[in-house]
Amino acid sequence: MTTISSKKVEVKNSAENIFNFLVDFNNFEKIMPKDKISNWSSNTNECSFEINGLSSIGMKIEQTSPFKSLKMVSQGKNPFSFTLDVVLEEIGVDRVDSQMIFNGDINSFLKLVVEKPLSNFFNQLVENLGQVEIKK
Repeated sequence: MTTISSKKVEVKNSAENIFNFLVDFNNFEKIMPKDKISNWSSNTNECSFEINGLSSIGMKIEQTSPFKSLKMVSQGKNPFSFTLDVVLEEIGVDRVDSQMIFNGDINSFLKLVVEKPLSNFFNQLVENLGQVEIKK
């Protein structure tokens, strides 16, 4: 099992607003790095897209803990099975630390190829979450 943890990024909004934003995959497109993905498709509970230079990815929301975390799992045709957790930690009034934690069944050869790009990708997602306008 390969674990990749993004850095923690402070989001200036309430945990409730951030959670409600993230629990709808249609909003995920707003935090995706435009230059790194293509063929985005989503509905409220699932999404699919291509990470340029890597692979097609599909995932769905499997579990939520309101205002604290979301657990997403791989779905459809993926190069490996994985989970992606988004953890929200309230650190003050309208201040939340957000972090993404990826766990994937990646063989050792593929790990050498994808670990750094995936780490950069998840860091970009949480940075974009810290900058996107989330309605209060």
